[in-house]
Amino acid sequence: MAHDASRVFSAPRPAGAIGVRRAVGTRGVTLTALGLGTAPIGGLYRDVSDADAQATVDAAWQAGIRYFDTAPHYGHTKAEHRLGAALRAYPRGEYVLSTKAGRRFVPRRTPDDGSEGWERPLPFEAIYDYTYDGIVRSFEDSQQRLGIDEIDILLIHDIGRYTHGDLHDHYWSQLSAGGGFRALDALRASGAVKAVGLGVNESAAILDAMAEFDLDCALLAGRYTLLEQGPIAGLLPECERRGVKILLGGAFNSGILARGVKGDLKYDYGQAPASVIERVARIEAVCDAHRVPLAAAALQFPYAHPAVATVLTGAAGAAEIRENAASFATPIPSALWRALRDEGLLDAAAPTP
Repeated sequence: MAHDASRVFSAPRPAGAIGVRRAVGTRGVTLTALGLGTAPIGGLYRDVSDADAQATVDAAWQAGIRYFDTAPHYGHTKAEHRLGAALRAYPRGEYVLSTKAGRRFVPRRTPDDGSEGWERPLPFEAIYDYTYDGIVRSFEDSQQRLGIDEIDILLIHDIGRYTHGDLHDHYWSQLSAGGGFRALDALRASGAVKAVGLGVNESAAILDAMAEFDLDCALLAGRYTLLEQGPIAGLLPECERRGVKILLGGAFNSGILARGVKGDLKYDYGQAPASVIERVARIEAVCDAHRVPLAAAALQFPYAHPAVATVLTGAAGAAEIRENAASFATPIPSALWRALRDEGLLDAAAPTP
């Protein structure tokens, strides 16, 4: 689509809380405090237009966001196409880009049943492939879809029992004995990428991978949030010890922490169970008592941990970007965090802003 170059390049440079940067790996990659996750512009739960996808990226840039994450899985390659088209209007040296590998996409042979949550995905379907050749081919396919040859971070997507269940050992063998980790190492050593890691929804896969391979980072979605802090005792200390940075996804736990119990009741990509709704209601009540928007507390809490390099926010339009940016900058009194601990709603060991 046509683009007004003067409008794009005059956008403000990162500043303030969002523009604070933390390093990932040892090859000069630094990430802004907020990043943009692109599952929503791939059509997660609802479709968005090309124009809205472009406006989302433009708004993120104007807000000071300079880290953008995508994946072939999002909209069955739609998000990569859209993100690449949007980012090519901006100076390549001013942003960090990550994508993922582990699925190869081929023309769809069976009807899409909608079970993955994508609205109007592109007509392709995934073949899981964590082998050496599969990882390299996925990376090269992503370069072409993005129209950008320089990808800063490559993440192995959805390895682990959370995704694969009884097939976990089979796919882990592809990653280990089949050369997937070796492909990551080769891409990093050659300079094709600057950092490598995992993109998963569970701590166990990250711990297992760190025991076999030298990760730079891991995108962990939904497991270290205002709602749940399970990784505080095992994963996060080990990441600190090894110098592995967490790219924190799913800060809203798929939606329920964005608007509270009167809003989107999605949790972990599905309908929130009663126990989660009850806990969120209690958290929201404490936030209301301190006049703090729930979304502000949800976005700011995980970034307080030193192992967290960035907090990724998904958005399906410019208004959501501006709302998230404002939430991240909202002043929060320390009394809120004390009250959440006093109510047993926050792990005593979790650092707070």
